[in-house]
Amino acid sequence: MIKSFFQLFFPKNCAVCHQTLVAGENAVCFKCLFALPKTNLHLQIDNEVEKRFWGKVPIGAATAFFQFEKGSAAQTLLHELKYRDNQDVGVELGKFLASDLSASPRFQDIDYVVPVPLHEKKLRKRGYNQSECIAEGISAVLQVPMNADNLYRAVETQTQTRKSVFERWENTKDIFLLKNKEIFADKHILLVDDVLTTGSTIEASVHAVLTAENAKISVVTLAVA
Repeated sequence: MIKSFFQLFFPKNCAVCHQTLVAGENAVCFKCLFALPKTNLHLQIDNEVEKRFWGKVPIGAATAFFQFEKGSAAQTLLHELKYRDNQDVGVELGKFLASDLSASPRFQDIDYVVPVPLHEKKLRKRGYNQSECIAEGISAVLQVPMNADNLYRAVETQTQTRKSVFERWENTKDIFLLKNKEIFADKHILLVDDVLTTGSTIEASVHAVLTAENAKISVVTLAVA
């Protein structure tokens, strides 16, 4: 009743279409959610996301929830999450992504959900890590603990937005470290990021996680560009 009262006087709107959300909806309405260009790559072995890492880093499985398209609802949601402090978008999309993952046997033995970290300076400036929001939603649905502390970004880098593939790789080489390698030893880590473009940031994160003995890594992102 209290929730309904606040919704009456302070209605929450969909981050995409701005229509008032109804009971059961959070951050994004079901209509906009189901209109997203989902990839369903979690059901495909040797899919296009996994192929981006072939010959670079060993990854058990990889997928992206939806395809990134400029000017689309997908771009709107990512901007809401990354630049407009709409953390609920990340948590909610993470939950729906996790529901897909639960249907794939390749993502069943996860030990930790680990978001790709921000450097402490950027984290202080933004106030939150968008990948951690996604990981929070995934963790809640899969009932797997999130570890957002062990993998950290040791070096602050420039923005990747306008860099070439090689420049992105140079910009992210050797910038991630583990605080305690024993925590991830013999564990299956689900690495979480918001968008997969060249994959250089994820590659650098994977290299750091693999310094833990017998660690296994799978990768999920909200979008693939």
